[in-house]
Amino acid sequence: MSADLSHVDTWLFDLDNTLYPLESEFMGLIEARMTDFVARMTGLPREEARALQKRYFTEHGTTLSGLMINHGMEPKAFLDEVHDVSMDRLVPDAALRQAIARLPGRRLIFTNGSLGHAERVLRHLNLHDLFDDLFAIETADYLPKPALATFDKITKLHAVRPPQAAFFEDSEKNLVPAARLGMSTILVGPHAKDSTSEHVHFRTNDLAGFLSSARLQGIPQ
Repeated sequence: MSADLSHVDTWLFDLDNTLYPLESEFMGLIEARMTDFVARMTGLPREEARALQKRYFTEHGTTLSGLMINHGMEPKAFLDEVHDVSMDRLVPDAALRQAIARLPGRRLIFTNGSLGHAERVLRHLNLHDLFDDLFAIETADYLPKPALATFDKITKLHAVRPPQAAFFEDSEKNLVPAARLGMSTILVGPHAKDSTSEHVHFRTNDLAGFLSSARLQGIPQ
């Protein structure tokens, strides 16, 4: 059955592993550069640096946040370095572009990545002109999802009414505050079908197909 999203007038989309498939392994390139950065900064062997990187991600929401909290690191050099990767693994999806273009109301990117990274990826995917604004880690004052304060900030900045908003994410934990605020939540990716979280309202491994079949405000089926 198609999802009933006819109440939605604001569409929030995560970026990485949401607007392109996890199977591209694009994020693996970024994570490898994160490991290199952590190893160089801390002097740890690479395997230990990777373990620290993953621990910071789990404990603080992003590796960057852990580095800022525990090492007093300035964020710009990290963001510039780790996002400087080839776009070759990302392929524009015409069906996804068409599906997003038909969504009524506002469309916003809500990412823990940087503004520059979001702009670069969206342009490569030919989706850059479909979104009204980008809410990135700089916009969040470097406090990443799933922090409730960051959800409060995006809702206030863009006058989002949570009961009329939908949020698409590949991370289950980032959907928890969205659901608690009253947003419709959609878990995206190959592992979505296995989620049993009460905070996940819909699950899909085919974002374009999901959006194309959804019931939308003012658009007949």
